[in-house]
Amino acid sequence: MWGAFALIALLAPRPAGASEPVVKKEKPYALIFGTVFDPDGHPVYGVKVKIRRADQKKAHWELYSDHQGEFAQRVPPGKADYIVWADLKDYKLPSGKHLKAGTEVTVHIEKDERSDMGLHLIW
Repeated sequence: MWGAFALIALLAPRPAGASEPVVKKEKPYALIFGTVFDPDGHPVYGVKVKIRRADQKKAHWELYSDHQGEFAQRVPPGKADYIVWADLKDYKLPSGKHLKAGTEVTVHIEKDERSDMGLHLIW
């Protein structure tokens, strides 16, 4: 019975002046996607990751690796280089071992694309 009412509602004429629903178009973006690895190659949870444009001095974005060691950050589309690094200042492993940040990684973006990378930590 309800199906008939739904069909009638769909087929009923629209009132004059009614417009189609507005679909908001999302702005284009590029995506930096990465994984944080410990020295043994295992993903690491809860590591603070910082990202800045190569032509700037301070981090513009800060985020944390998830339970799979992964992180993702939207950045503006277009040609640019970004520096990505791990900030382990307040990070402690449950085992008591101390991790150190590896080298910074430069990510090059050309347009609205996804760039995958890895951050490898050291003992």
